[in-house]
Amino acid sequence: MNLCIEKSKLSGKVRMPASKSHTIRAVAIGSLAYGTSRVQNPLRSADTLYAVDVYEKLGAKITLEDDWIIRGTGRKLSVPEDVLDVGNSGTTLYIAIGSAALIDGYSVFTGDQQIRNRPAGPLLDAVTHLGARALSTRGNGRPPLIIGGPMNGGRAYVDASKTSQYVTSLLINCPLASADADILVRDLVEKPYIEMTLGWLDEQGIRYEREGYDHFVIPGGQNYNAFEKSIPGDFSSATFFLCAAAITGSELTLLGLDMADSQGDKAVVDMLREMGAKVEQLPEGIRITGGDLRGGEFDLEDTPDALPAMAVTACFADGVTRLVNVKQARHKETDRIKLMRKELAKMGGKVEELPDGLVITGSPLRGAKVNGHKDHRVVMALAVAGLAADGVTEIDTAEAVSITFPNFTELMQEAGAKIEVC
Repeated sequence: MNLCIEKSKLSGKVRMPASKSHTIRAVAIGSLAYGTSRVQNPLRSADTLYAVDVYEKLGAKITLEDDWIIRGTGRKLSVPEDVLDVGNSGTTLYIAIGSAALIDGYSVFTGDQQIRNRPAGPLLDAVTHLGARALSTRGNGRPPLIIGGPMNGGRAYVDASKTSQYVTSLLINCPLASADADILVRDLVEKPYIEMTLGWLDEQGIRYEREGYDHFVIPGGQNYNAFEKSIPGDFSSATFFLCAAAITGSELTLLGLDMADSQGDKAVVDMLREMGAKVEQLPEGIRITGGDLRGGEFDLEDTPDALPAMAVTACFADGVTRLVNVKQARHKETDRIKLMRKELAKMGGKVEELPDGLVITGSPLRGAKVNGHKDHRVVMALAVAGLAADGVTEIDTAEAVSITFPNFTELMQEAGAKIEVC
């Protein structure tokens, strides 16, 4: 599917979709819990539906209505009868690896082409040190993977320089191991996502001790219990609307966002404010008004998903913008550092690639045919660029937005964007 976009002005109120990160954690913890949980306002997207499918194959019973009803396994996960296909969902892959390591038996994981290039080696090493068995079928630390349990506990080191999701997987699953787990973490990125995970553990009364982000001790033999929880709006998805309003000089109100939530990408609000946009916190959400933007330097270590949209925003800011300390963006669905430089250059962007980020000099963009590379965040960022570029922008592989934001195009149209399927 291709999307065609023309220069647009946005206005009105738009309700943001629910958080993918919270929804997948809800599916995992509800599936591990005793009793029946209710997840209100879940995100229904390709990534979250793959999480549902994986945990159903591990023994949970999940009913998808307006609310999602999860009948948990009470720690008694089942050996899956089929391969666990996570689609494009790295979050599902990493969290479910830890869950599969609890089972006395073997599970096989695979996914799409992008997932089969996602690194999992540090997590495989960690669960192995905790008593499980973990194997990459190609011997490269990437899916397809074979995971065998049970994971008993012990001491494990985990290099979290590529993703915090390795640590999230251990934090969620180690409480159910038979013995205590002593987790030593090196080079953690994306710290707000660890705070999100710990928030879930705190709500469940899970016991743990921590020394900052470097050392966690998790007693084994604990339980999760049924819960009822409403999923907040997703700041990662909202980033595209925030940046779109900023670069088009529009006023837009985004509903359902809570600045008190632990999501790391809420930091984009402050970044855009620093660049010159007017941002206000309202009882119903966030109102942003665009205008003259100026460049700056932004550390994206904790917010790598913001890199594509912030790179686009920087093209419309006066002066130079540096997006730095985000080397893990090279290990997402694609190498987003490389691809954003490449595709924005097609539109006339002045973008320099760093090992850990981008340097962008503000300059007008023009419409062009660009490649979304089957990466949902690259596609949406390029669509935002098209809203402020002269001429028509055409993006291929735009079907990828369904991974996290199935109604992206429709919500943009509601706000006044000239965007349609070509």
